[in-house]
Amino acid sequence: MNILSRKTATLAVVTLVLVSAMHGSAAAPVLPNPILDFLGAEYVQINGKQMTRYHFDVVNKEQYPNDMFAPSPDLPPCGANTKAARTWVDLYDQSGKRLNGFCALGKSGDLKDIWFALETDVIPPSYIYIELNDRKTNTKYKSNLSETTF
Repeated sequence: MNILSRKTATLAVVTLVLVSAMHGSAAAPVLPNPILDFLGAEYVQINGKQMTRYHFDVVNKEQYPNDMFAPSPDLPPCGANTKAARTWVDLYDQSGKRLNGFCALGKSGDLKDIWFALETDVIPPSYIYIELNDRKTNTKYKSNLSETTF
């Protein structure tokens, strides 16, 4: 076998392996990154502590299919919840510190009110962002930075 034939054979094998691998996992849908918008803050009492809950909306939530938030018992659980959603949502401050997460939203419309809470005397981060983690396709969608005040 000459060098050109070996290269062609090697390329054919690599192509077959890649095509097989692509068909073995779910393809990530082509979706936009979430657009995060601050809705406001509310003062609540949680376990006897005065807290401020900061509420956000994903403005383009309707662009995400509801099946991304369907219960997925075939994927790892979220604590004791064995029917956690396929896509988890995590909120982070601008430096990447995780503030809160949601692992059981039932539909894309539930992105209308995601939040994090801090004790009322704690100054919130200036900006936050979210990541939608589609665990089925191993794809993350990162939002814009959103302010935490008006």
